[in-house]
Amino acid sequence: MQMEERGKIAEDAGILLAATDGYTRNAGLLAIAKALKENETAIIAANQEDMKRSQEESLGAPLLKRLTFDADKINDVIQGIQSLVELKDPLGATKLSTQLDEGLDLYKVTCPIGVIGVIFESRPDAFVQISTLCLKSGNAVLLKGGHEALATNRILSKVIGEATKTAGIPDGWVQNLETRDDVTAMLALDQYIDLIIPRGSNSFVQYIMKNSNIPVMGHADGICHVYAHEDADIEQAIDIIVDSKTQYVAACNTLETLLVNENIAPTLLPPLKEALAKKGVRLKGDAATRNIIDAEEATEADWKTEYLDYILAIRIVPTLEAAISHINTYGSGHTDVILTANEPTARAFLTFVDSAGVFWNCSTRFSDGFRFGFGAEVGISTSKLHARGPVGLDGLLSYKYKLLGHGQCVADYASGKSRFTHLPQETNCPI
Repeated sequence: MQMEERGKIAEDAGILLAATDGYTRNAGLLAIAKALKENETAIIAANQEDMKRSQEESLGAPLLKRLTFDADKINDVIQGIQSLVELKDPLGATKLSTQLDEGLDLYKVTCPIGVIGVIFESRPDAFVQISTLCLKSGNAVLLKGGHEALATNRILSKVIGEATKTAGIPDGWVQNLETRDDVTAMLALDQYIDLIIPRGSNSFVQYIMKNSNIPVMGHADGICHVYAHEDADIEQAIDIIVDSKTQYVAACNTLETLLVNENIAPTLLPPLKEALAKKGVRLKGDAATRNIIDAEEATEADWKTEYLDYILAIRIVPTLEAAISHINTYGSGHTDVILTANEPTARAFLTFVDSAGVFWNCSTRFSDGFRFGFGAEVGISTSKLHARGPVGLDGLLSYKYKLLGHGQCVADYASGKSRFTHLPQETNCPI
């Protein structure tokens, strides 16, 4: 089937899906959860096929960890689906209600974006999370995962599509793309696709933007920072830094660069090095860092690198202002953390650091749609338009204005015969 035909099928399915009620879409989600459990053996077998091929191709350990889709991960995504079912229906919510005049009422009401194309990394759990979020929000979706997960994504697409069809969801709302040629063809379908979400490096996101007329919501590098201020609690700081770096090293919200105030560095760095060594983390440091602990030499390139591996770059800075300047210069606008006991210091950091997530005394790993209560996420946007940070249900919505009248014409208002009242209302749109 040609991509243009697939795009038209997705558009038609999206129109029908947007008209479904929340009960029907929840029934589709529950059907997916049930089908995933029933097909667990076949899904794991497909994933093992992908794992074997990727190991033969010498895929790195962190990426193999992302690729793994075993019984535990299947149970995790099923729990995520059940949590998604419990969330309020995001469609048809009235965001604004205004009486323009008596009998002329304006409502701003949420609706789906339409058809979304998502290009993502080798994480089969992401296939389930993205497709179910799109279903809950009434969007059709075309998904292109990494080639490493080819067999797993193929069976997941089949299981999800067949399960939702039996639940009354329009056929063709979810489609699996498998080749780079599919992606190239998809980028040209601006008449059918309303939004592209690429998850990957900045260069990859820029490539997508330059090669498509479709709006792009970028999920780019996760060069995340933790800054330990001079008054940080040492024990708490070590726990947070270790969690940020090692809890799941292959994630985009993993710590990549640690900034340490020069006044706390001699106290913090030696025990931190010991704690990170137990997790197998290699350290790279600037000259000031290497004067305190043994570490490899960090270069300019390290401040710009998303390792997604057991490597941490460390830089000692003299002031809060220097830490903020470093983050705004080298960061990717993803998630950055300050460790401090002082609220005004934290306030300054959270105000002046220009990132989607700015945290005080907690791990970077909290930057996640599921942990935020968004029902998982399709990605984490580092742009500032439409949606920013973890993109959950709200980020997959648009809105329309519904104006309900009783024969009013603009000529009467232009002539002064009628006058606008523009009174705010508390009522929901009745239709």
